Amino acid sequence: MTTESVEVRRGLPEGAAARVAELYWEAFGEKLGRALGPPEAGRRFIAGHLHADRAVTALSGGGGGDPDGRVVGVAGYQLAGRGLIGGDAAAVLATYGRVRGLYRVFLLALLERTPARGELVMDGIAVDPAERSRGIGGLLLREIEAIAVEQRCRRIRLDVVEENPRAQELYERHGFRAVQVRRTPWLRDVLGFGGVTTMHKEVAAR
Repeated sequence: MTTESVEVRRGLPEGAAARVAELYWEAFGEKLGRALGPPEAGRRFIAGHLHADRAVTALSGGGGGDPDGRVVGVAGYQLAGRGLIGGDAAAVLATYGRVRGLYRVFLLALLERTPARGELVMDGIAVDPAERSRGIGGLLLREIEAIAVEQRCRRIRLDVVEENPRAQELYERHGFRAVQVRRTPWLRDVLGFGGVTTMHKEVAAR
């Protein structure tokens, strides 16, 4: 299978929030579920707090009443204090209530990553399971790199959990290298993973 019928765009197509939330939950629900679950509530929260200007989407097909095609992949990134998935502590408390919400705010804080100066941080890549092995992840990564260059970032940073070796292999094929491995066994019961690998890719300014 090829990527010939796949188009990569910056931003989110109109009306695609629920679809993007579905893809993100499929990819990261095991990790996010502790903080934003149950699944229906988590997908609804994500869909309602997306920053469209921090997304790159992959669309497949088109026509048949859907000229934009179907979103089959999405990559998010953090830059200048904004990431793909928004929603501050007040939004979490308003959605889940004060009692259940406070613990969720704590869990989300454990997942927070702040870009260093001159750094673009990836918020992860999610590809429709039925569309994998088509090179869609690579297309999204190349567009993220183009954004980093345009924004005069010197590198791209991402974190991948040890339970996801397939994602780490994808990043390595596209020039990312592991720079740090943090063992966090205490997080296994809290967030479902026991280690995180930080990866960098240096980018050349135009």
